[in-house]
Amino acid sequence: QVQLVESGGGLVQAGDSLRLSCSASGRTFSTYTMGWFRQAPGKEREFVAAIWSRGNAYYAEPVKGRFTISRDNAKDTVLLQMNSLKPEDTAVYYCAADLSPSSGAYYRTSVYDYWGQGTQVTVSS
Repeated sequence: QVQLVESGGGLVQAGDSLRLSCSASGRTFSTYTMGWFRQAPGKEREFVAAIWSRGNAYYAEPVKGRFTISRDNAKDTVLLQMNSLKPEDTAVYYCAADLSPSSGAYYRTSVYDYWGQGTQVTVSS
């Protein structure tokens, strides 16, 4: 059983920055692929970023160059630094863990085994 707890969301203005944090329980966190997804009202949950155990990072096109995912295996934490925020970034952001990464499908919600409760990010124009 893995528990994921997100924090760091809030209300900001366009152009501002936020840093989301996801704290994970689990004895083998360093082996997990960790992902961030988001879901806006009336829309499907979509991929934002993922980071493999070795540190390889992948991003959705809308956030490339603005968001940075990182992990601290000593603290069982994954971070999402979000810069130059736009109103279209408004959503609930979810952290997810893939305990047995074996494919390159890090962008699919179906490969993740555990999810956090989500944290709201609202960007005003």
